[in-house]
Amino acid sequence: MVEITETLDCMGEVCPYPDVKSKRKVKKMNSGNILEILIDYPLSAERIPETMKKLGHEVISVEKKDKSSWQILVRIK
Repeated sequence: MVEITETLDCMGEVCPYPDVKSKRKVKKMNSGNILEILIDYPLSAERIPETMKKLGHEVISVEKKDKSSWQILVRIK
């Protein structure tokens, strides 16, 4: 089990806001930290993991929580 360091709640927000907020958030975090991103916008479930990988971070999981929400876990590098 992973220990979540910080949570970024982007529920109710549409692109580009969840993507932009997640990029800003990881810049402020330390290497090894785990960021939990909560979203309910389907396009963000695709875009955010791609963005995190491009930035060099490890996407631990993208888990659909219910019909319309996801949890993304990212390990900061």
